[in-house]
Amino acid sequence: MTSSYVFLTPPGSAGTNLDETRVIRDGFTWLGFLFPWVWLLVHRLWLYAAAAFLLQAIGGALMDEPGLWPAGAAITLGVNLLVGLEGQNLRIRNLAGHGWNEDALIAADTTGIAEDVYFSDKAVQADTDATVPGWENKTRPNSPHGQATSLGLFGFDGGR
Repeated sequence: MTSSYVFLTPPGSAGTNLDETRVIRDGFTWLGFLFPWVWLLVHRLWLYAAAAFLLQAIGGALMDEPGLWPAGAAITLGVNLLVGLEGQNLRIRNLAGHGWNEDALIAADTTGIAEDVYFSDKAVQADTDATVPGWENKTRPNSPHGQATSLGLFGFDGGR
């Protein structure tokens, strides 16, 4: 099943660093549905978590009153559905409000495939201290045209 993945880059970044780019799956979240205010706290959405907790507390209190059980259940279920359906969008909007840039929206089957597609056209910067070998533009030895390995196609030097 194909999902949409939103790629967010931090303020002032080109989106080429693997560690800085955030990938958020845009879709229903079961953990957000089952544990709405806890899920919101984990994702640092403090105000939304407090509102969800308050609404669920009100729903629980209404469910204890005789005759108001349907209203309390509707409020509680509504909060669960809202966070399950729109929780990821709240995360994206919160990061965008803090200056993060929505760089791409990619439809893919898994997060790994979406990352491969996203980073395929970018020069990825690695955070390693490994030295790059010095590839110098050395002259080729004198060889006739057409002797380059090109699997029978046109060679790099124009020969065949």
